[in-house]
Amino acid sequence: MPPRKAKPAAKKPAARKPAAKKAPAKKSVAKAVSRAVKHGKTPRTATGKKSHPAQMAEAAEASRKGFKERTEAGHRAAGRTPPSQKSGIKTKGAARVIDDAIRDDFMATEDSKLLQTESSHADFTRSDPWRVLRIMGEFIEGFDNLATVKKGVSIFGSARTDPADPQYQAAVETAKLLAEAGFSIITGAGPGIMEAANKGAKLGGGLSVGCNIELPFEQGANPYVDRLVNFRYFFVRKTMFIKYSNAFIIFPGGFGTLDEAFEALTLIQTGKIYQFPVILFGRHYWAGLIRWFQSRVLVEKKISPGDMDLMLLTDDPAEAANAVIQAWSAQQSSPNI
Repeated sequence: MPPRKAKPAAKKPAARKPAAKKAPAKKSVAKAVSRAVKHGKTPRTATGKKSHPAQMAEAAEASRKGFKERTEAGHRAAGRTPPSQKSGIKTKGAARVIDDAIRDDFMATEDSKLLQTESSHADFTRSDPWRVLRIMGEFIEGFDNLATVKKGVSIFGSARTDPADPQYQAAVETAKLLAEAGFSIITGAGPGIMEAANKGAKLGGGLSVGCNIELPFEQGANPYVDRLVNFRYFFVRKTMFIKYSNAFIIFPGGFGTLDEAFEALTLIQTGKIYQFPVILFGRHYWAGLIRWFQSRVLVEKKISPGDMDLMLLTDDPAEAANAVIQAWSAQQSSPNI
């Protein structure tokens, strides 16, 4: 029997070269943004409006106009023509000098110029190093004018509060009690609650201080200010409020009022100031904020339980004044002072 022929060895399939991995396509930021806008995937404002640059500019303009209207409403409620509607008016105790050399438009203020990106072609008088000298000078002027204020209490609140409003009357009474106890009253010098506090200081025989801020319109100082200091920069002014105050009393107000309240609370929380009462006057007005702190911020451990006790709430001028007086005594006996 003839031998079987050996089967030819099966050819091994050639090893396949691994396919080259395709580099992931780079996403176009512009296209991603365009798709998000097309499909409505944009953030919304607190009132539900879709956010876009035009809407943001419109909101900012409306906010500025509203702020001016509230300030003017406070002057009108007190029976005065708003300084911003007068020509050639000189605010009592203030020399308001506008340096046109560093302005590009009539809405600009020193603060807004500082916060803008510096042009590489700007001359030295428009540069940030030059503004540092202005800022130094403003600190010196503030320290010089307020150096004799030893027992200060800053009172904040809405500029549009009417003199017939119970909160206006409460601010007058609170400031009066504190002035009678030897405290100086410090405000933002404007109308509304600020005016009420300065009025109370005068009625109580105390020093009435106003720290005015440069705005795109003439805010003017209320007529109850004894010592007026003008500021170009918000942060310099805020430093003066803290440095020369032993307590903050926060009456119902808006963003500016909230800003001062949270500034003080943060400084207490971080150990920068000691025995510094932050008194929220008007329980009903602040109730929603306090509930939000308790139900959301505290529950999610964004703050500690002890932080809730940094805020005092009252509707009584005598209670507010007493809290300040007690804190003053504690400040003086503390080794930290």
